[in-house]
Amino acid sequence: MQSRTFAALAAAAMMFTPAFAQSEAPALTEQQARTVDRLIDTALNDDLAWELTESLTTEIGPRLGGSPAEARARDWGVAKLKSLGFKNVRIETYQMPYWARISENAEIVSPFPQPLAVTALGRSKATPEGGVTGEVVRFSTLLELQAAPETGLEGKIVFVDEPMARTQDGSGYGAAVAKRSQAAVEAGKRGAVASLIRSAGTDSHRNPHTGGALSGAGETAVPAAALSNPDADQLARALERADGPVVVRLDLQVETKESVESGNVVGEIPGESDELIVIGGHLDSWDLGTGAIDDASGIAITMAAAKLVDDLRGKPKRTIRVVMWGAEEVGIFGGRAYAETHKDDLDRHVIAAESDFGAGPVYRFDTRFGEAAKPKAKVFERALRRLAITPGDNNAFGGADIGAIRALGVPVVSLRQDGTKYFDLHHTADDTLDKVDPEELRQNVAAWAAFLYIASELEGGFRE
Repeated sequence: MQSRTFAALAAAAMMFTPAFAQSEAPALTEQQARTVDRLIDTALNDDLAWELTESLTTEIGPRLGGSPAEARARDWGVAKLKSLGFKNVRIETYQMPYWARISENAEIVSPFPQPLAVTALGRSKATPEGGVTGEVVRFSTLLELQAAPETGLEGKIVFVDEPMARTQDGSGYGAAVAKRSQAAVEAGKRGAVASLIRSAGTDSHRNPHTGGALSGAGETAVPAAALSNPDADQLARALERADGPVVVRLDLQVETKESVESGNVVGEIPGESDELIVIGGHLDSWDLGTGAIDDASGIAITMAAAKLVDDLRGKPKRTIRVVMWGAEEVGIFGGRAYAETHKDDLDRHVIAAESDFGAGPVYRFDTRFGEAAKPKAKVFERALRRLAITPGDNNAFGGADIGAIRALGVPVVSLRQDGTKYFDLHHTADDTLDKVDPEELRQNVAAWAAFLYIASELEGGFRE
């Protein structure tokens, strides 16, 4: 049964949804509309997504891209897809560079000796054994650091103390995360020995947020680490109260390999045609937590939704392909490899979407359709309104792993999730199963199942 929470949200959404011209959009038949409602009703009482999320996070745990744990996760994915009746299940492998943390420590040496909660950023270079020690120089924003003279920071540790705004759509992340990729670059230009940043996150816990300081091969210009938000506050207060320099020691040890194997796990629900609807999430996670919201829940949501459509009597009109992309966190290697592997059959890719923003409820539906296909968005919007999902725009991002095929012309949609609390957990040790709400997970599955069925049933494509 649909919960009172979602029923109330849906009523509010109906009040504030802009009107559209009914005549300009195609419509589902009565039978198709009944099928959509049946899918939604079933999904709101189905716990397959929860069972899959629990299984992946418990049986595999953290799944750093290119690691033995990620390899075990690929085997898990193959077994789960086969057990659920998916066909053409396979692993599409590729090679990638490897990076992993070994140890990380930081402390204020003087004048107020104490430990700091810190984590290495992805592809950070290691410090020398025993670490580096230097006077801390604080910059309130990345822009302030970029505007600083290129002399005067020799031997020092740069600290970029820029906060992140909490927003429903995650828009605060784009601005805040820039310091994660650029602080080490700017610090290196100016002769600093290391860079520290305030975590790109919105929580107030001693859980520093990791994330890529550099994608692909190579390493950062100087060792790069993130402080938890309370420890960033503590360091800032120490700088204010000290009569002289504040000295910090940072010790990061990492492991790298030039090339290791990773892969994408693929399974399909064959349709009446070989046209493809491609959905999924990324199988890897960072190594601090168990990757429940990022992105075991996305894997589970899309698998469970596809399974519901598969359970309908008869084949879907189009083939549904579920992909568990590998190594997204450390450089979107799986998404790029998928585009390369399938570059010669992208004309069969009718539409694509990825679930990779946690497990909060879907609240908005965005598209990226060709001009002539824009009215088809209304069909999805009508069906999703009962789930408190409002119409969006035609500038859908779709997801990081489908970015490469989006750039090659594949239409995409975004079932946008409420990210108000997402960046409290993102890339931290706190990304664990207990943070996933089963009711919200079911709402996601309902939305995705409705999307899949309608995308399969609508005549014509979405490119023109």
